[in-house]
Amino acid sequence: MNISTFRAFKSRNYRLYFSGQSVSLIGTWMQRTSVYWLVYVQTQSTFMLGVAVFTTQFPSFLFSLLGGVVSDRYNRYRVLLFTQIASMIQATLLTVLVMFNQYAVWEILMLNVLLGIINAFDVPARQAMVYEMVDDKEDLSNAIALNSSMVNLARLLGPAVAGIVLEKLGAGVCFLTNTLSFAAVILSLLLMRLPKYTPQVHTKKVMGELKEGYDYLKQTPSIGFIILFLALISLLVLPFTTLLPVYAKVIFKGNASIFGYLNSAIGLGAVSGTIFLASLKPGVNLKKILFINTLIFGIGLIAFSYMNNLPIALFFAVITGFGMMSQVTVSNTIIQTTVSVAMRGRVISYFAMAFFGMQPLGGLLVGGVSSYIGTPNTILAEGVLALLIAILFSYVLRKEIFKRKEV
Repeated sequence: MNISTFRAFKSRNYRLYFSGQSVSLIGTWMQRTSVYWLVYVQTQSTFMLGVAVFTTQFPSFLFSLLGGVVSDRYNRYRVLLFTQIASMIQATLLTVLVMFNQYAVWEILMLNVLLGIINAFDVPARQAMVYEMVDDKEDLSNAIALNSSMVNLARLLGPAVAGIVLEKLGAGVCFLTNTLSFAAVILSLLLMRLPKYTPQVHTKKVMGELKEGYDYLKQTPSIGFIILFLALISLLVLPFTTLLPVYAKVIFKGNASIFGYLNSAIGLGAVSGTIFLASLKPGVNLKKILFINTLIFGIGLIAFSYMNNLPIALFFAVITGFGMMSQVTVSNTIIQTTVSVAMRGRVISYFAMAFFGMQPLGGLLVGGVSSYIGTPNTILAEGVLALLIAILFSYVLRKEIFKRKEV
Protein backbone atom coordinates (compact mmCIF):
# COMPACT_ATOMS: atom_id res chain seq x y z
CA MET A 1 0.00 0.00 0.00
CA ASN A 2 1.29 3.49 -0.87
CA ILE A 3 0.08 7.08 -0.83
CA SER A 4 -1.56 6.71 -4.25
CA THR A 5 -3.99 4.25 -2.64
CA PHE A 6 -5.67 7.25 -0.99
CA ARG A 7 -5.24 9.84 -3.75
CA ALA A 8 -8.98 10.68 -3.82
CA PHE A 9 -8.58 12.16 -0.33
CA LYS A 10 -6.99 15.20 -1.96
CA SER A 11 -10.57 16.39 -2.54
CA ARG A 12 -12.02 18.10 0.55
CA ASN A 13 -15.63 17.21 -0.23
CA TYR A 14 -14.75 13.56 -0.70
CA ARG A 15 -12.83 13.48 2.60
CA LEU A 16 -15.91 14.82 4.40
CA TYR A 17 -18.19 12.34 2.67
CA PHE A 18 -15.88 9.41 3.43
CA SER A 19 -15.56 10.26 7.13
CA GLY A 20 -19.29 10.79 7.64
CA GLN A 21 -20.33 7.68 5.73
CA SER A 22 -17.75 5.57 7.56
CA VAL A 23 -19.45 6.24 10.88
CA SER A 24 -22.98 5.89 9.49
CA LEU A 25 -22.32 2.60 7.72
CA ILE A 26 -21.12 0.90 10.90
CA GLY A 27 -24.52 1.73 12.39
CA THR A 28 -26.23 0.48 9.22
CA TRP A 29 -24.50 -2.91 9.44
CA MET A 30 -25.34 -3.16 13.15
CA GLN A 31 -29.00 -2.62 12.28
CA ARG A 32 -28.95 -5.08 9.37
CA THR A 33 -27.29 -7.79 11.46
CA SER A 34 -29.77 -7.27 14.29
CA VAL A 35 -32.81 -7.41 12.01
CA TYR A 36 -31.77 -10.73 10.45
CA TRP A 37 -30.92 -12.20 13.83
CA LEU A 38 -34.25 -11.14 15.37
CA VAL A 39 -36.21 -12.56 12.46
CA TYR A 40 -34.42 -15.92 12.63
CA VAL A 41 -34.66 -16.19 16.43
CA GLN A 42 -38.38 -15.35 16.33
CA THR A 43 -39.29 -17.66 13.43
CA GLN A 44 -36.53 -20.33 13.20
CA SER A 45 -37.19 -20.22 9.44
CA THR A 46 -34.67 -19.89 6.61
CA PHE A 47 -37.56 -18.86 4.36
CA MET A 48 -38.34 -15.92 6.67
CA LEU A 49 -34.69 -14.87 6.43
CA GLY A 50 -35.26 -14.66 2.70
CA VAL A 51 -38.41 -12.62 3.33
CA ALA A 52 -36.40 -10.21 5.52
CA VAL A 53 -33.96 -9.61 2.65
CA PHE A 54 -36.86 -9.33 0.20
CA THR A 55 -38.69 -6.65 2.18
CA THR A 56 -35.60 -4.46 2.37
CA GLN A 57 -34.34 -4.76 -1.16
CA PHE A 58 -37.30 -5.44 -3.43
CA PRO A 59 -38.81 -1.96 -2.86
CA SER A 60 -35.44 -0.59 -4.00
CA PHE A 61 -35.86 -2.61 -7.18
CA LEU A 62 -39.36 -1.25 -7.78
CA PHE A 63 -38.45 2.40 -7.31
CA SER A 64 -34.80 2.51 -8.40
CA LEU A 65 -35.53 3.64 -11.98
CA LEU A 66 -37.57 6.52 -10.62
CA GLY A 67 -34.72 7.23 -8.20
CA GLY A 68 -32.32 7.43 -11.16
CA VAL A 69 -34.53 9.96 -12.95
CA VAL A 70 -34.81 12.05 -9.77
CA SER A 71 -31.00 11.96 -9.46
CA ASP A 72 -30.58 13.26 -13.02
CA ARG A 73 -33.41 15.83 -12.89
CA TYR A 74 -32.86 17.45 -9.50
CA ASN A 75 -30.11 18.62 -7.15
CA ARG A 76 -28.38 15.39 -6.09
CA TYR A 77 -27.02 17.03 -2.96
CA ARG A 78 -30.52 17.87 -1.69
CA VAL A 79 -31.83 14.45 -2.68
CA LEU A 80 -29.01 12.79 -0.70
CA LEU A 81 -29.57 15.05 2.33
CA PHE A 82 -33.27 14.17 2.27
CA THR A 83 -32.68 10.40 2.02
CA GLN A 84 -30.19 10.43 4.91
CA ILE A 85 -32.66 12.27 7.15
CA ALA A 86 -35.41 9.85 6.09
CA SER A 87 -33.13 6.88 6.91
CA MET A 88 -32.48 8.38 10.33
CA ILE A 89 -36.24 8.59 10.95
CA GLN A 90 -36.67 4.94 9.88
CA ALA A 91 -33.94 3.86 12.33
CA THR A 92 -35.63 5.90 15.08
CA LEU A 93 -38.96 4.16 14.47
CA LEU A 94 -37.24 0.76 14.60
CA THR A 95 -35.54 1.72 17.87
CA VAL A 96 -38.81 2.81 19.50
CA LEU A 97 -40.62 -0.31 18.25
CA VAL A 98 -38.09 -2.77 19.70
CA MET A 99 -37.15 -0.92 22.91
CA PHE A 100 -40.57 0.20 24.09
CA ASN A 101 -43.12 -2.18 22.57
CA GLN A 102 -44.00 -5.84 22.25
CA TYR A 103 -43.02 -6.04 18.61
CA ALA A 104 -44.07 -8.55 15.96
CA VAL A 105 -41.91 -9.73 13.06
CA TRP A 106 -44.30 -8.21 10.50
CA GLU A 107 -43.75 -4.74 12.04
CA ILE A 108 -39.98 -5.05 11.57
CA LEU A 109 -40.54 -6.19 7.99
CA MET A 110 -42.78 -3.18 7.25
CA LEU A 111 -40.03 -0.83 8.43
CA ASN A 112 -37.66 -2.79 6.16
CA VAL A 113 -39.96 -1.91 3.25
CA LEU A 114 -39.76 1.79 4.18
CA LEU A 115 -35.95 1.62 4.20
CA GLY A 116 -35.98 -0.11 0.82
CA ILE A 117 -38.01 2.71 -0.72
CA ILE A 118 -35.64 5.32 0.73
CA ASN A 119 -32.62 3.44 -0.64
CA ALA A 120 -34.12 3.48 -4.15
CA PHE A 121 -33.63 7.25 -4.20
CA ASP A 122 -30.49 7.32 -2.05
CA VAL A 123 -28.25 4.96 -4.06
CA PRO A 124 -28.41 6.66 -7.50
CA ALA A 125 -27.93 10.13 -5.98
CA ARG A 126 -25.12 9.02 -3.65
CA GLN A 127 -23.20 7.03 -6.26
CA ALA A 128 -23.55 9.68 -8.96
CA MET A 129 -22.54 12.48 -6.58
CA VAL A 130 -19.13 10.89 -5.97
CA TYR A 131 -18.18 12.22 -9.41
CA GLU A 132 -18.98 15.75 -8.23
CA MET A 133 -17.04 15.34 -4.97
CA VAL A 134 -13.74 14.41 -6.67
CA ASP A 135 -11.80 17.40 -7.99
CA ASP A 136 -9.44 15.43 -10.24
CA LYS A 137 -11.61 13.09 -12.33
CA GLU A 138 -8.63 10.75 -12.82
CA ASP A 139 -9.10 9.90 -9.13
CA LEU A 140 -12.69 8.73 -9.67
CA SER A 141 -11.91 5.01 -9.88
CA ASN A 142 -9.80 5.34 -6.73
CA ALA A 143 -12.69 7.09 -4.96
CA ILE A 144 -15.09 4.30 -5.93
CA ALA A 145 -12.66 1.66 -4.65
CA LEU A 146 -12.22 3.60 -1.39
CA ASN A 147 -16.02 3.81 -1.13
CA SER A 148 -16.15 0.04 -1.31
CA SER A 149 -13.41 -0.28 1.31
CA MET A 150 -15.48 2.01 3.54
CA VAL A 151 -18.59 -0.16 3.08
CA ASN A 152 -16.67 -3.36 3.75
CA LEU A 153 -14.78 -1.98 6.72
CA ALA A 154 -18.19 -1.18 8.18
CA ARG A 155 -19.22 -4.73 7.32
CA LEU A 156 -16.16 -5.96 9.24
CA LEU A 157 -16.80 -3.87 12.36
CA GLY A 158 -20.59 -3.48 12.42
CA PRO A 159 -21.66 -7.15 12.68
CA ALA A 160 -18.94 -7.96 15.24
CA VAL A 161 -20.05 -5.08 17.46
CA ALA A 162 -23.70 -5.95 16.83
CA GLY A 163 -23.14 -9.55 17.93
CA ILE A 164 -21.73 -8.41 21.27
CA VAL A 165 -24.36 -5.70 21.79
CA LEU A 166 -27.19 -8.12 20.90
CA GLU A 167 -26.07 -10.49 23.66
CA LYS A 168 -25.29 -7.87 26.31
CA LEU A 169 -27.78 -5.04 25.66
CA GLY A 170 -30.31 -6.20 23.08
CA ALA A 171 -31.31 -5.27 19.54
CA GLY A 172 -32.81 -1.93 20.58
CA VAL A 173 -29.37 -0.55 21.42
CA CYS A 174 -28.10 -1.61 17.97
CA PHE A 175 -30.94 0.30 16.33
CA LEU A 176 -30.34 3.33 18.57
CA THR A 177 -26.67 3.32 17.61
CA ASN A 178 -27.62 3.37 13.95
CA THR A 179 -30.00 6.27 14.56
CA LEU A 180 -27.26 8.35 16.18
CA SER A 181 -24.72 7.43 13.49
CA PHE A 182 -26.68 9.34 10.83
CA ALA A 183 -25.69 12.59 12.53
CA ALA A 184 -22.14 12.09 11.20
CA VAL A 185 -23.11 11.79 7.53
CA ILE A 186 -25.67 14.61 7.71
CA LEU A 187 -23.05 16.89 9.27
CA SER A 188 -20.49 15.96 6.60
CA LEU A 189 -22.99 16.88 3.87
CA LEU A 190 -23.74 20.25 5.50
CA LEU A 191 -20.00 21.07 5.64
CA MET A 192 -19.39 20.42 1.91
CA ARG A 193 -18.57 23.22 -0.54
CA LEU A 194 -20.10 22.19 -3.82
CA PRO A 195 -20.47 24.32 -6.97
CA LYS A 196 -23.75 26.21 -7.18
CA TYR A 197 -26.44 23.97 -8.64
CA THR A 198 -27.73 25.06 -12.03
CA PRO A 199 -31.15 23.56 -12.85
CA GLN A 200 -31.28 21.98 -16.29
CA VAL A 201 -34.18 22.30 -18.68
CA HIS A 202 -35.92 18.94 -19.13
CA THR A 203 -38.01 18.71 -22.27
CA LYS A 204 -39.01 15.09 -21.68
CA LYS A 205 -41.38 13.69 -19.09
CA VAL A 206 -40.28 11.14 -16.50
CA MET A 207 -41.29 8.14 -18.65
CA GLY A 208 -39.42 9.63 -21.60
CA GLU A 209 -36.26 9.91 -19.52
CA LEU A 210 -36.67 6.34 -18.28
CA LYS A 211 -36.86 5.16 -21.90
CA GLU A 212 -33.82 7.29 -22.76
CA GLY A 213 -31.82 5.44 -20.11
CA TYR A 214 -32.91 2.07 -21.48
CA ASP A 215 -32.05 3.12 -25.04
CA TYR A 216 -28.61 4.22 -23.85
CA LEU A 217 -27.95 0.74 -22.45
CA LYS A 218 -29.06 -0.88 -25.70
CA GLN A 219 -26.60 1.33 -27.60
CA THR A 220 -23.74 0.48 -25.20
CA PRO A 221 -23.91 -3.34 -24.87
CA SER A 222 -20.64 -3.51 -22.93
CA ILE A 223 -22.30 -1.64 -20.04
CA GLY A 224 -25.52 -3.63 -20.47
CA PHE A 225 -23.59 -6.89 -20.15
CA ILE A 226 -21.88 -5.76 -16.94
CA ILE A 227 -25.30 -4.99 -15.44
CA LEU A 228 -26.63 -8.38 -16.62
CA PHE A 229 -23.60 -10.09 -15.06
CA LEU A 230 -24.26 -8.34 -11.74
CA ALA A 231 -27.94 -9.30 -11.91
CA LEU A 232 -27.06 -13.01 -12.27
CA ILE A 233 -24.59 -12.88 -9.39
CA SER A 234 -27.08 -10.96 -7.23
CA LEU A 235 -29.87 -13.44 -7.94
CA LEU A 236 -27.97 -16.71 -7.63
CA VAL A 237 -24.86 -16.16 -5.50
CA LEU A 238 -24.83 -13.04 -3.30
CA PRO A 239 -27.87 -14.17 -1.25
CA PHE A 240 -25.63 -16.75 0.46
CA THR A 241 -25.43 -14.24 3.34
CA THR A 242 -29.12 -14.92 4.01
CA LEU A 243 -28.15 -18.32 5.45
CA LEU A 244 -25.38 -17.18 7.81
CA PRO A 245 -27.66 -17.21 10.89
CA VAL A 246 -28.22 -20.94 10.26
CA TYR A 247 -24.46 -21.57 10.27
CA ALA A 248 -24.08 -19.56 13.48
CA LYS A 249 -26.94 -21.13 15.41
CA VAL A 250 -27.30 -24.66 14.00
CA ILE A 251 -24.03 -25.75 12.37
CA PHE A 252 -21.61 -24.06 14.80
CA LYS A 253 -24.00 -24.28 17.80
CA GLY A 254 -23.32 -20.64 18.53
CA ASN A 255 -25.11 -17.38 19.30
CA ALA A 256 -25.34 -13.81 18.03
CA SER A 257 -21.59 -13.31 18.52
CA ILE A 258 -20.76 -16.18 16.14
CA PHE A 259 -23.15 -14.68 13.61
CA GLY A 260 -21.32 -11.37 13.96
CA TYR A 261 -17.93 -13.05 13.52
CA LEU A 262 -19.04 -14.77 10.29
CA ASN A 263 -20.25 -11.46 8.85
CA SER A 264 -17.07 -9.75 9.98
CA ALA A 265 -14.85 -12.40 8.39
CA ILE A 266 -16.58 -11.73 5.08
CA GLY A 267 -16.08 -8.03 5.71
CA LEU A 268 -12.37 -8.56 6.39
CA GLY A 269 -11.95 -10.29 3.06
CA ALA A 270 -13.91 -7.57 1.29
CA VAL A 271 -11.79 -4.82 2.90
CA SER A 272 -8.63 -6.59 1.74
CA GLY A 273 -10.06 -6.80 -1.76
CA THR A 274 -11.02 -3.13 -1.91
CA ILE A 275 -7.60 -2.03 -0.69
CA PHE A 276 -6.15 -4.17 -3.47
CA LEU A 277 -8.43 -2.44 -6.00
CA ALA A 278 -7.64 1.03 -4.67
CA SER A 279 -3.92 0.29 -5.12
CA LEU A 280 -4.27 -0.59 -8.81
CA LYS A 281 -2.71 1.73 -11.36
CA PRO A 282 -5.02 3.59 -13.78
CA GLY A 283 -5.69 1.68 -16.99
CA VAL A 284 -5.67 -1.83 -15.51
CA ASN A 285 -8.04 -4.36 -17.11
CA LEU A 286 -10.92 -4.33 -14.60
CA LYS A 287 -12.96 -6.94 -16.50
CA LYS A 288 -10.15 -9.46 -16.13
CA ILE A 289 -9.99 -8.75 -12.39
CA LEU A 290 -13.77 -9.19 -12.17
CA PHE A 291 -13.47 -12.61 -13.84
CA ILE A 292 -10.64 -13.81 -11.55
CA ASN A 293 -12.34 -12.57 -8.38
CA THR A 294 -15.61 -14.25 -9.34
CA LEU A 295 -13.69 -17.53 -9.54
CA ILE A 296 -12.25 -16.83 -6.07
CA PHE A 297 -15.78 -16.06 -4.84
CA GLY A 298 -17.09 -19.42 -6.07
CA ILE A 299 -14.15 -21.41 -4.70
CA GLY A 300 -14.51 -19.71 -1.31
CA LEU A 301 -18.21 -20.61 -1.10
CA ILE A 302 -17.59 -24.24 -2.10
CA ALA A 303 -14.88 -24.60 0.56
CA PHE A 304 -17.04 -22.87 3.20
CA SER A 305 -20.22 -24.85 2.52
CA TYR A 306 -19.39 -28.07 4.39
CA MET A 307 -16.80 -26.73 6.81
CA ASN A 308 -17.67 -27.67 10.42
CA ASN A 309 -14.52 -26.25 12.02
CA LEU A 310 -15.23 -22.60 12.93
CA PRO A 311 -11.68 -21.15 12.61
CA ILE A 312 -11.19 -22.76 9.19
CA ALA A 313 -14.70 -21.69 8.16
CA LEU A 314 -13.83 -18.11 9.11
CA PHE A 315 -10.73 -18.35 6.90
CA PHE A 316 -12.81 -19.41 3.90
CA ALA A 317 -15.35 -16.69 4.74
CA VAL A 318 -12.49 -14.19 4.33
CA ILE A 319 -11.63 -15.70 0.92
CA THR A 320 -15.31 -15.51 -0.04
CA GLY A 321 -15.49 -11.86 1.00
CA PHE A 322 -12.42 -11.00 -1.09
CA GLY A 323 -14.02 -12.45 -4.21
CA MET A 324 -17.50 -11.12 -3.45
CA MET A 325 -16.31 -7.53 -3.17
CA SER A 326 -15.50 -7.20 -6.87
CA GLN A 327 -19.04 -7.89 -8.02
CA VAL A 328 -20.28 -4.47 -6.97
CA THR A 329 -17.09 -2.42 -6.82
CA VAL A 330 -15.61 -3.28 -10.21
CA SER A 331 -19.01 -3.14 -11.92
CA ASN A 332 -19.64 0.29 -10.41
CA THR A 333 -16.18 1.53 -11.42
CA ILE A 334 -16.59 0.40 -15.03
CA ILE A 335 -19.97 2.11 -15.23
CA GLN A 336 -18.96 5.38 -13.57
CA THR A 337 -15.79 5.78 -15.64
CA THR A 338 -17.42 5.10 -19.02
CA VAL A 339 -21.01 6.40 -18.84
CA SER A 340 -21.80 9.95 -19.99
CA VAL A 341 -22.41 12.48 -17.21
CA ALA A 342 -25.98 13.22 -18.37
CA MET A 343 -26.95 9.54 -18.14
CA ARG A 344 -25.05 8.62 -14.97
CA GLY A 345 -27.99 8.66 -12.54
CA ARG A 346 -30.24 6.58 -14.79
CA VAL A 347 -27.56 4.00 -15.62
CA ILE A 348 -26.69 3.71 -11.93
CA SER A 349 -30.40 3.13 -11.25
CA TYR A 350 -30.25 0.09 -13.58
CA PHE A 351 -27.10 -0.97 -11.72
CA ALA A 352 -29.06 -0.60 -8.45
CA MET A 353 -31.95 -2.63 -9.91
CA ALA A 354 -29.55 -5.44 -10.77
CA PHE A 355 -28.04 -5.38 -7.29
CA PHE A 356 -31.02 -4.59 -5.05
CA GLY A 357 -33.70 -6.14 -7.25
CA MET A 358 -32.22 -9.57 -7.79
CA GLN A 359 -30.92 -10.14 -4.25
CA PRO A 360 -34.37 -10.17 -2.59
CA LEU A 361 -35.68 -12.59 -5.21
CA GLY A 362 -32.52 -14.62 -4.68
CA GLY A 363 -33.04 -14.46 -0.92
CA LEU A 364 -36.50 -16.00 -1.30
CA LEU A 365 -35.10 -18.59 -3.71
CA VAL A 366 -32.18 -19.49 -1.45
CA GLY A 367 -34.38 -19.59 1.67
CA GLY A 368 -36.89 -21.87 -0.07
CA VAL A 369 -34.30 -24.17 -1.65
CA SER A 370 -32.33 -24.56 1.59
CA SER A 371 -35.48 -25.75 3.40
CA TYR A 372 -35.58 -28.69 0.95
CA ILE A 373 -31.92 -29.57 0.26
CA GLY A 374 -30.28 -28.15 3.39
CA THR A 375 -28.15 -25.09 3.99
CA PRO A 376 -24.69 -26.58 3.13
CA ASN A 377 -25.98 -27.98 -0.17
CA THR A 378 -27.46 -24.60 -1.06
CA ILE A 379 -24.19 -22.74 -0.36
CA LEU A 380 -22.30 -25.38 -2.37
CA ALA A 381 -24.68 -24.88 -5.31
CA GLU A 382 -24.18 -21.10 -5.13
CA GLY A 383 -20.42 -21.58 -5.31
CA VAL A 384 -20.75 -23.77 -8.41
CA LEU A 385 -23.05 -21.20 -10.03
CA ALA A 386 -20.46 -18.46 -9.38
CA LEU A 387 -17.88 -20.51 -11.31
CA LEU A 388 -20.31 -21.09 -14.20
CA ILE A 389 -21.18 -17.37 -14.39
CA ALA A 390 -17.46 -16.50 -14.39
CA ILE A 391 -16.86 -18.91 -17.29
CA LEU A 392 -19.77 -17.34 -19.22
CA PHE A 393 -18.34 -13.88 -18.52
CA SER A 394 -14.91 -15.00 -19.76
CA TYR A 395 -16.44 -16.35 -22.97
CA VAL A 396 -18.26 -13.08 -23.72
CA LEU A 397 -15.16 -11.06 -22.80
CA ARG A 398 -12.97 -13.06 -25.21
CA LYS A 399 -15.60 -12.65 -27.91
CA GLU A 400 -15.59 -8.89 -27.36
CA ILE A 401 -11.77 -8.72 -27.58
CA PHE A 402 -11.84 -10.82 -30.76
CA LYS A 403 -14.33 -8.45 -32.36
CA ARG A 404 -12.08 -5.49 -31.54
CA LYS A 405 -9.11 -7.21 -33.17
CA GLU A 406 -11.15 -7.86 -36.31
CA VAL A 407 -12.09 -4.19 -36.50
